[in-house]
Amino acid sequence: MIIEFLNYTLNGALLGLLYALVAMGFVVIYRASKVFNMATGEMIVVGAFLLWWAIQARGLHPAVGIAVALGLSVLVGLAIERLLFRRLIGESVFSMIMMTIGLLILLRGLVLVIWGPQERQFPAIISLTPFIFGEMIVPRSLALGGVIAVAAAAALHWFFNHSRAGLAMSAVAEDHQIALAMGISVRRSIAFAWALGGVLSVITSMVYLSGKSLTFLSSEIGFAALPVALLAGLESIGGLLLAGIVIGIVQGLTAAYIDPMIGGNAASVVPYIFMLVVLIVRPTGLFGWKRIERV
Repeated sequence: MIIEFLNYTLNGALLGLLYALVAMGFVVIYRASKVFNMATGEMIVVGAFLLWWAIQARGLHPAVGIAVALGLSVLVGLAIERLLFRRLIGESVFSMIMMTIGLLILLRGLVLVIWGPQERQFPAIISLTPFIFGEMIVPRSLALGGVIAVAAAAALHWFFNHSRAGLAMSAVAEDHQIALAMGISVRRSIAFAWALGGVLSVITSMVYLSGKSLTFLSSEIGFAALPVALLAGLESIGGLLLAGIVIGIVQGLTAAYIDPMIGGNAASVVPYIFMLVVLIVRPTGLFGWKRIERV
């Protein structure tokens, strides 16, 4: 019984770290432009299809295919910024959010047009053989995803807090006009953020979909990770790890012990309950920046 509980807890925590990795896509774009990117899930699907195309359709070696997909995803991110968001610099946050909803619809439509609605087998970049420790079984993809999430969080935390480019991106997020007055290139900072978002989408797709079926509906992982971003706070990179682990463990234990009792799927609702509670009690999240505005 104890081993079973620990197994559910560990796998739930690793699932939460996957959510945290997805949620980094929200935070990176938000930290640079104050844009809440509703199309994060669709960007992951686009990155996944680029990876599938390079490895499965073109028969490239996985290492070469990953490099090609990363390069193409950077171009996709830059194209999104150049064609859609550059013209909105200085406009209201509401305008940018509505643009991301339009981007969500556009990317989903392009995926359906280019690759169709049918399921495709995503390449098994990460071995499907699980780690087995006595009676505990841990999927290899989730374990590696947890390591990647921690490493990515550490790298992004250092970038935003200690590098010149990262500090410039944070200044751009605060106020475009003030950033321009300080000599910071708003366009360059936002473009870099979208390019970085493209890279994260490919990395996330490898962890999330390795050896699984790939369709346009795989983008649902974006909405599943949304509560993690809100619980941590949209400015916090490190807080994503803690928020993801908490939500993942609660979701995993709910699926293991509550769902069989009620004959339902309460586990899928757990993240959104967290999201509603956070929005009501602490809209800035656990680690989000508090702002004082004079009126």
